[in-house]
Amino acid sequence: MYSQSTSVEFNSLLDYLYKLQRLGIKVGLNHTFELLQRCGNPQNQFQSIHIAGTNGKGSTSAIISSILMEAGLKVGLYTSPHLIRFNERIRVNGKPISDSKIVEFVDEHRSDIDDIESTFFETTTAMAFRYFANKNVDIAVVETGLGGRLDSTNVLTPDLTVITPISLDHRDILGKNILDISKEKAGIIKNNIPLVLAPQDNAVSSQLLKIAGDLDSDIAIVDPPTKVTLSKSGTAFIKNGLSFKTPMIGRHQAINNSVAIEAVQIFMPEIQKEVIDIGIQKVKWPGRLQRMSIEKPIYYDVSHNAHGIQMTLQALHDIFGQKPIGLMVMKGDKEVDLVAAALKNKFVQLIISGDTDLGLLSAVDLSDKLSSKGLANSTSIDRFEDALHHIAGIMGKDSPPTLIFGSHYVAEAVFNKFGFLF
Repeated sequence: MYSQSTSVEFNSLLDYLYKLQRLGIKVGLNHTFELLQRCGNPQNQFQSIHIAGTNGKGSTSAIISSILMEAGLKVGLYTSPHLIRFNERIRVNGKPISDSKIVEFVDEHRSDIDDIESTFFETTTAMAFRYFANKNVDIAVVETGLGGRLDSTNVLTPDLTVITPISLDHRDILGKNILDISKEKAGIIKNNIPLVLAPQDNAVSSQLLKIAGDLDSDIAIVDPPTKVTLSKSGTAFIKNGLSFKTPMIGRHQAINNSVAIEAVQIFMPEIQKEVIDIGIQKVKWPGRLQRMSIEKPIYYDVSHNAHGIQMTLQALHDIFGQKPIGLMVMKGDKEVDLVAAALKNKFVQLIISGDTDLGLLSAVDLSDKLSSKGLANSTSIDRFEDALHHIAGIMGKDSPPTLIFGSHYVAEAVFNKFGFLF
């Protein structure tokens, strides 16, 4: 597994950072701007590509970063949440920020963080931007944490904005319907800054185009890729008459790659297709329909909302042509009604588990919530480790594929179980 620091100082510091989450989500960007000012306004010291959306924004960010690195640029990448270690959120040329640099930032700005009462995400955003400035990156690829308009990352004046597919999620924060949510995501669009727009529902697309038009933003609308072909080793597709292949699996990943290619070509018009091809092949983004066993078709995916789960299930069906076995967990703040509808009649067997210590619903609570939405005939296994042991035991070479899904928070347990280094 990923080697973790045993430093008492570092572990104590992480506890301090995580406890900042108690401050919740603040309305407005004033706290972020104030903290950044005390850090020397690093957000103004590098070029950036800013990415929002409901699904695919992390994958799209990783793809853009990989292609630009292959083009010879020094690339910062800021994403969330992490899978195993906090450090994964902040990278330069693929390498996570070191423990010592995290300690250094907090030691220098702890009094500022406490004085401003900065939240966890405000603090980590300032840390990322300060790190990118200090490392003299050529470009930072920055994923929003939640929404767009009021997201801490929206202090950037980017060179390019990107909006990936938008669907219903976080309705308690972003809005009750798809147009309210898309308006929040559109908050990253800036005056006279180009926008790359992924395929969207018609109503969403119309709203985003109007907002961008009012801001005199040049708009590149990405058409859905054609001739998409899935295999166990990746996804082939055609974009604008050119063939591409990615090791990422799924029709949704063909879209994410198409959006990333469009963004890179706008940011760096001179880039060659050969560079793009190599960058796509080198992308590393674990936990996205990632195969966990050579012998058995067991996959792990972090998808946790209805649209993301639907895309993941469609990809598995495209490859195997049969219903999978499922092992599901879910955070307590997720919208079970939407997810339950996406799960109906999609599994040959569905196992429900959880871990309250990880902020997940217990197996009993999740099972009850799903049953109340009409999803019956599932099996509950309280301890997630026991559930992993169970599916590993029932799987054979000729068994249906198994999908472990629902949260980033179980990544470490999954990777440990199947012996994956991260």
